Amino acid sequence: MSETNGDKLITIENLQVHYSTGGGLFRGSQIVKAVDGVSLEIKKGETLGLVGESGCGKSTLGKAILRLTAPTGGKVFYNGKDLAHLPNSAMREQRKHLQMIFQDPYASLNPRMNVGQIVGEPIRTFGLANGNSVEQMVGDLMETVGLNRRFIKRYPHEFSGGQRQRIGIARALAVDPEFIVADEPISALDVSIQAQIMNLMERLQAEKDLTYLFISHDLRAVRHLADRVAVMYLGKIVELAPGKDIYADPLMPYTRALISAVPVPDPVIEAKRERIILKGDVPSPINPPTGCAFHTRCSYAIEECRSIVPQLAQIKPSHTAACIRINPEHPDINANEAAGLGAIGK
Repeated sequence: MSETNGDKLITIENLQVHYSTGGGLFRGSQIVKAVDGVSLEIKKGETLGLVGESGCGKSTLGKAILRLTAPTGGKVFYNGKDLAHLPNSAMREQRKHLQMIFQDPYASLNPRMNVGQIVGEPIRTFGLANGNSVEQMVGDLMETVGLNRRFIKRYPHEFSGGQRQRIGIARALAVDPEFIVADEPISALDVSIQAQIMNLMERLQAEKDLTYLFISHDLRAVRHLADRVAVMYLGKIVELAPGKDIYADPLMPYTRALISAVPVPDPVIEAKRERIILKGDVPSPINPPTGCAFHTRCSYAIEECRSIVPQLAQIKPSHTAACIRINPEHPDINANEAAGLGAIGK
């Protein structure tokens, strides 16, 4: 985790990414609401963790921020510029400040290019160096991420998964960015290698004053790295809080279920701990439930949950959640259930 200075680096306002399924001969097209009205602020120097089940829209949100996926609506501000509406030429100039570490270290590297070409490509593209200077910069970057510069002529297939991810990190660092979206950067790696990559990312953040959006379904990794955590469900942010607060006192039933799935290293505590099992699967983003999208799987749902769309609201200092059954006066949904309180957070 890093110390943040509180300045907003990225501001996202009502960001939407909707896809058309294209339909077919016997049915019209349908709309998939992958990201459906997300508003967030990412502070300079922090790591914002983004968690949720597979298919909730985490990766799409990360790509939309960098405009690798075209937003359908909303705004993304970086240094006062709305990235979502910049002309392509102006957006290209911003890309050296905004980079991405991809999930799959096997698929994200061109197998026909050696390490020197892969890491050197962004350096040449943005005209940061030429000739022998490029090779010198690539060698320095390789050493920065823990690879021997002797490997500069080797190809991706000659490296392990962890080494390939280090190459991907070196490529992202090549243009000296300020903000990096790390999309499941450790999910394809062995557990022992995951720790190495997380430690590397922490060190680089401290050395280069980086800001991360760390996307993961691994809540143990997020707990280790993130200053704040945003929880996403079916294209929306449903809870946002400092990392230590969201793990110690999750407010949303969905967040509680996610955190209950994280193993505790103490076998005595683990044996006594109650696991919250969610019923059913994530609903389709083509036809999401009315009202609160989580009500079909929530054991606390009441009739109003079927019709009222909950809005993110501050329940505790720096802790927001979207649930009509909680508010600042009644933040504990268990107590509200026991007292028979209905919809109190409208």
